[in-house]
Parts: sequence; C-alpha cells; structure tokens
Amino acid sequence: MNFKTVALLHPGNMGTTIGAAAATSGARVIWASHQRSQATQERAKRAGLVDVKNLTDAVRESEVIISVCPPHAALDLARKVAEHNFKGVYVDANAISRATAEEIGRTVTKGGASFVDGGIIGSPVKQAGTTRLYLSGNRAPEVAELFSASMLNARAIGPNPGAASALKVVYAAWTKCTDGLVLAIRALAAIEGVDQALSEEWSISQPDLTRKSMRAAAVAAPKAWRYVGEMKEIAESFAAAGLTPGFHDAAADIWQRLAPFKDRTDPPPTLEAVIDALCASCNKLR
Repeated sequence: MNFKTVALLHPGNMGTTIGAAAATSGARVIWASHQRSQATQERAKRAGLVDVKNLTDAVRESEVIISVCPPHAALDLARKVAEHNFKGVYVDANAISRATAEEIGRTVTKGGASFVDGGIIGSPVKQAGTTRLYLSGNRAPEVAELFSASMLNARAIGPNPGAASALKVVYAAWTKCTDGLVLAIRALAAIEGVDQALSEEWSISQPDLTRKSMRAAAVAAPKAWRYVGEMKEIAESFAAAGLTPGFHDAAADIWQRLAPFKDRTDPPPTLEAVIDALCASCNKLR
C-alpha cells in the first residue's frame, strides 16, 4: 500500500528526520504546530513538513501517524489520537517498554486504528547507515516500505507489537545506562580526589572509558532530560522480567541531575562541566 499522507507527532531533533525520510518516498508529511515551541516550528519548516495547525486536522488528513516524542508523553499522545477515532496506522516509535507499547496498542486499536510498534536505534537521519527503525506488527512491512527510498533503514522484525520496543529497551539498557555510569564514576573519582590517577590508569588499561566519558558529556548530557523517562521504562522492563530494576533506576537519577544541560549543544558540555554539575548535586544532597 502506498501511503499518501503521514502525520508526524512531533518534530524534535530525531522526529524531524524521520518525517523527512518519509517524504523522500513521496508521502506528504504533515504536523500540528498548536502549542509547539518556536524551535520545533523552525525544525519542521526546514524539513519541509506541512503545518495543519492542530491535532484534529492531522488525524483527519493522515493515513499514518508516527509518534516520536519523549517516552513519558507517549501514552498520553496515543490517548489524544484515539479520542479522534483515528482509523489509519498508528506507529509508536518511542523509547518505551513492551508493556507500555502494548498499552498504546490497545488504546489506539479501540478507536479503530491499526498499531505498529517501533524502536529507533542510532542518531538523527543525516546519512545512510546511521539509523535503524525497527518495526513490529501485522502492518510493519507496509510501514517499512514507506521509507524504502530514504536513508533511514526501516526493518520489520515480526508480527507481534512490542518486539520493536523490547529490542530498543535491551539496546539502550547498555548504551545509555553505561554513559550515565561512567559519568557517575568520574564524579566519584573527583570527589575522592583521584580523578587524575583514574584517568592515567584508564589510559593504560581502559582507554575506551576515557573516550566514552568525554563523549557521554558532549553528546548524552544535552539529552539527559529525555533519558530519565527512558531509564524508567527500561527499569520497568527488567522488573517485569524478574530482573533487578536497580541499574536503570540509578541511571535515571544520574540523568535527572544533568537535566539542566537540556539541548545545550553549541558548544557541547565539557566533561569537566558535567563532573562539576554531578559533584554539586551530591553536595546539595548531603
């Protein structure tokens, strides 16, 4: 099936590039600017997305809705769409647990929609080979076809919604949790007065950890506010499986402390600034 109109909710740094990828295959990509920030409006305009102003018109005009939003907002957004009795294909591409994905599926299908679960791995789509969109559900192959002419690698991995979210969870359980862990370690080393000695030892035995901590500060810290909800979703997934949620509850705490770095990318945060922020938060808690 060739989808002619796709609604993107909402065009953040990642979502904008997903919408642009859909447009590459010839779809008309729309979005709703009501109550969205000026930064979001500028991103959508640069990407060539068509503003239909409000959610009502976005639902009415589209055959596919793609949700790309902070994890804590995913279920609420699905409920708002369901209230409009959307009958097309609802694609949730957020960093959520299988349980949350399944609840979203129940929510939108009650309103008459088909549900496709999605999970994005990689950076915003700027070149081929950097970003995968994993999809699961009966109509996942159709949604994957929507991106066939784009730089986004969309992969249907099965008919059962929840699988794509589960894959995203287990992937991010390592990448984002360990970014938070290595920054916490650097903060503890600073508090204990052994940061220089640790850096020297790492240069000998664990050189990748020095690079990882610097990259986590520059790249991950500006996204920390988004990672909080994602870590909580991952913790819930571990708990539901009978495994300890503690690793990712702790990671959520670290990322929450770094929320003041929200979207600070020009220039990106330095490792020293991030360590100072974590140390300051420790002092406030004492």
